[in-house]
Amino acid sequence: MPNRLASATSPYLLQHADNPVEWWEWEPAAFEEARRRDVPVLLSVGYAACHWCHVMAHESFEDAATAAYMNEHFVSIKVDREERPDVDAVYMAATTAMTGQGGWPMTCVLDHEGNPFFAGTYFPDQPRHGQPAFTQVLQALSEAWRERRDEVAGVAENIRAHLASGGSAFEGTAEVDLAAAIETLAGQFDPMAGGFGGAPKFPPSMVLEFLRLASTGLASTGLASTGSADGADRARHMLHRTATAMAGGGMYDQLGGGFARYSVDRGWVVPHFEKMLYDNAQLVGLYARLGTALGDRVARESADWMIRELGLGTPGTADGGFASALDADSDDGSGRHVEGAFYAWTPGQLTEALGVERGAWAAQVFDVTEQGTFEHGTSTLQLRHQPPAEEQRRLAEVRARLFDVREQRPRPARDDKVVAAWNGLAISGLCDAGLLLDEQRYVDAAAAAGELLLRVHRDADGRLLRVSRDGVAGRHAGVLEDYGCVAMGFLSLVQATADPRWLAAATELLDDALARFRADDGGFFDTAADAETLVTRPRDAGDNASPSGISAMIHALVTAHALTGEGRYRQAAEEALATVAPLIAQAPRFAGWSLVAATVMAHGPDEIAVVGPAGPERDALAAKARRRPGAVVVVAEGPVAGIPLLEGRTAVGGEPAAYVCRGFVCERPVVDPALL
Repeated sequence: MPNRLASATSPYLLQHADNPVEWWEWEPAAFEEARRRDVPVLLSVGYAACHWCHVMAHESFEDAATAAYMNEHFVSIKVDREERPDVDAVYMAATTAMTGQGGWPMTCVLDHEGNPFFAGTYFPDQPRHGQPAFTQVLQALSEAWRERRDEVAGVAENIRAHLASGGSAFEGTAEVDLAAAIETLAGQFDPMAGGFGGAPKFPPSMVLEFLRLASTGLASTGLASTGSADGADRARHMLHRTATAMAGGGMYDQLGGGFARYSVDRGWVVPHFEKMLYDNAQLVGLYARLGTALGDRVARESADWMIRELGLGTPGTADGGFASALDADSDDGSGRHVEGAFYAWTPGQLTEALGVERGAWAAQVFDVTEQGTFEHGTSTLQLRHQPPAEEQRRLAEVRARLFDVREQRPRPARDDKVVAAWNGLAISGLCDAGLLLDEQRYVDAAAAAGELLLRVHRDADGRLLRVSRDGVAGRHAGVLEDYGCVAMGFLSLVQATADPRWLAAATELLDDALARFRADDGGFFDTAADAETLVTRPRDAGDNASPSGISAMIHALVTAHALTGEGRYRQAAEEALATVAPLIAQAPRFAGWSLVAATVMAHGPDEIAVVGPAGPERDALAAKARRRPGAVVVVAEGPVAGIPLLEGRTAVGGEPAAYVCRGFVCERPVVDPALL
């Protein structure tokens, strides 16, 4: 019989609707029930594409005896971290503080006020690798609750005080030293495999964008340190070594495009196979902005993958948006769900698909071995070196054939909820790819996602909502990352379409965020002042796999200023950046997006209006302008009401012209792309 989760909108919660555990959603009634029964609250947090969440569910939550014990001794709450990032942030901070590490599935046990007194991640069904069984943990916690309540209360109070104090908040200078950030990153760079640190390795999308800007010399303008050509060279090396290694490894889908969430090894060979919208949304834009043959190929393949496999509507229509993720696991053909089954190959499978001669050639090109680079004699596909020019056609034919064969395999499940922030990232990435690669269909897909957000993701008061599914919004309010990323997505659409309604929608979101999320020191909280009260009001400046709320807001504020000339947006961005500066100084790997904003702000950014009749001449000016690092560019026939950067901009002598401004102070317009 289904439990309370049967009425949830989250695909992750619906995965647990048939568990024998009597799950609750996160709601006051669950805590009231725990008080009535005088039992603790067990909080389990995960997400739909999480491999180990599935493992723990199968081992424990689907087990009748384990569920019976949970039902008797706890009130159990299940939370989708992607639907409630605020709840996840609070209890992940507690988990990290109590155990020294975090991850999903996350398991916390709380008192009746929501204060955690125990935290951990995955627990096996039997004692294994030094970990106790989940049932042993449950029994010990239930006993402590009954017999050592004072001890439990003391632990809960200590953790509550730690969370309220901001935990490990960074303190220090309000100055951003970009040259010092490059030095720190260079010290953490892996010269052999690219990326930073050891295994596991996540794609450092935002740090790579900072290195891209630094490699152009942009980071040597207006710095606390002067920077140098050597710094630009080091940034360029770290950027291209990492971008090339990621795209050539098994973490990148060599047949269908798109990146997996992370590599379990140092060399990008074996991924954790789930494929997330937020990763690919950022990487599509990054690779498009590289301006290299590799970058263009990876951007096209990954944009096509996003639209094909995560797209929820028809590009160019109002029925758009992007699903959140593809699962890591799929049926291996025998009825068993196995991680990576959809993506891994053996030499024999290549021979079966391609024939003996081409199969052997493909095995060599893609590094598929008899021993296997993954599990059970299977290999991920790698493409470390492009074949000679005379074999490129053969490679294209082999990839197409293997793609068709793979399409016959059972597919990974798709988490089809729409997350506002991640769709904002997708809009920005697709706009960049569409404009830089001259692919209008990418811009069309971005606009369709924007239409969905406008139509579905706002409540009666116009405030942003976090998630939707099947065109119906969920009840959870948007958090700061939603406001920042969606506003930036809309501002990207302004630049791609010159449609002023996107600017109006973006500034409406920014004004709302400034009113309800801003802190007294000029920074931002992750939740609104009128949001649900949690144990603490989360405020995390660090970027994770996607931008932090504050770094997303800084970008949107800077871009809004460039398009509108509204000084209050620039001032808010500068004040917010000052609160992130200590984190940048101490841990630049976790402040990549703020570093990008700081680099752009140190330079300007350039505000470029390209106007005049459509045609090759205007296209040439626009293409040149869009390759300017950090520039905000809008292109139109002439002045457009509602877009101040275009006001008063006209063609020069009937010819398309580019107006280059900084702080709305402009140079003379130019008509020659070379002069631009």
